[in-house]
Parts: sequence; C-alpha cells; structure tokens
Amino acid sequence: MLKRNGVLTLAAVLTVVSLYVSTQLAQSTHPKTELIVSAAASLKGSLDQIEKLYEKKHKDINLTFNYGSSGTLQKQIEQGAPVDLFFSAGRKQMDALVKGNLVKQSTNILNNELVMIIPSDSKHTLTTVKQLTNKDIEKVAIGQPESVPAGQYAKEALTVRKVWDPLKDKLIYAKDVRQVLTYVETGNADAGFVYKTDALASKKVKMAIHILSSVHAPISYPAGVLKESKHMTEATTFYNYLQSNEADAVFKKYGFKLR
Repeated sequence: MLKRNGVLTLAAVLTVVSLYVSTQLAQSTHPKTELIVSAAASLKGSLDQIEKLYEKKHKDINLTFNYGSSGTLQKQIEQGAPVDLFFSAGRKQMDALVKGNLVKQSTNILNNELVMIIPSDSKHTLTTVKQLTNKDIEKVAIGQPESVPAGQYAKEALTVRKVWDPLKDKLIYAKDVRQVLTYVETGNADAGFVYKTDALASKKVKMAIHILSSVHAPISYPAGVLKESKHMTEATTFYNYLQSNEADAVFKKYGFKLR
C-alpha cells in the first residue's frame, strides 16, 4: 500500500513539474506585443519610469519609445512610420495628425512651464530676457522653432519682449529640448530655453527666469492612439493608463502639471 502511494505521489509530482515546464515553454515561445510610442524628448525621464511600472504589470507588453522633437515625430508618422501612440509636447503637432485623419483618439495629458536656464556656475545675474542682448552674453540656445515646441514657445516669448531680432546672431538652434539643456550644461551656451521639468532634472543648470505663460501659446502635452496601430487594444489600454493615478504620480514627481 505504501509503495502504491509512493508511486501515486511521484506521479503527481511529475504531473505538476510537467505542467510547470509546459507553461514556462509556452510563455517563452509566446512573443510579447511591442508597442511603439513616439514621445517628446522632454518626457524621457518620466516615461522611463512608467515603462518599468507598466511592463511589470503587463508582462505580455514590450514598450519601445522613440524620443525626439514633436515636429520631427509628427513628420515621421505622416510618412508612414509604424507608431502605436504619439505623445507630443505641443498641441500643434497633434492637431496636424488629427486633421490628417491619422489619430483615432487623443486628449491632453499634461502641462508644462517654459524657463530660461543658465549654467549652475554662471556668474551672470539675469532677471529679464532683455538682458540677453548684453555684450557679455554670447550664445543663447533654443530648439528649432519649426519642429521643437519649446523653441516655438521661446520665439513667441522673445518676440513679445521685442528681443527676437536683436538676438538672432546669438542663437544656437537645437534638434530638441534635451540638446538645449546639454548646450547650457556644457557651457556651450550662456543661456537657453527649456521646460521646467528639464531644468529640474539637471544639477548642472539653474533656472534664471520663469517665462510668463501669457507671452506664448499654452504648453500642453496631448497623447493620441494612431489609426494605423496594429495593436489597437493594447495601445488603447496604455493610452488609458497614461491618465491613471499611478501615471499621474510619476508625472508630478518629474514636475509636470496634470491636465
């Protein structure tokens, strides 16, 4: 009787082991769904953290982020780049895709603030953008206004303050807002215009001026699911997650204002 029980126990153990191995093999051979998210460069820090949180809960999803200037990402999508979700740093770029019938649904997720930064060891004391015209200020970095929303907002602010034309010879144009940050961090620019969230992420710069929101268009971050997504259900689920309390907590941590 004991021998028979022993055989039965061994058989049960082997069955459990067999089921476990089969499950592991099924999981290892079943490919994850890759979601491609084109996102503004200023979102990298917060989305890197969200990627870890989301993939931990959704083990069947692999998030792949393509960071760049919103204008460049917009053009890539218009030219047929395989993107599931677009997260822009400007309403203009999302509106263009909506008008082109490329977006299934979109909404504003975040807001931000434009600031002027200088190197953390800078000896300059700047309290107004008009001081950028002083002779001791040689180079000012901004994003390309045509493709970088932060550059567009900076141009609007400088134009309102009537210093855009006087500063033209001093301007260094960057491909995205993170490159502006790098120029100022390395001392290759005496000042630059970035989002508050970018300035907070660096110990090598300090905020000299908070630009009034009344002198430029509202800084909004809309996200949208693309109509050509091959994973519409999964993309929509992630789109909804970006509006969740858990995602909100991450964005707030990085200095963003919630919708």
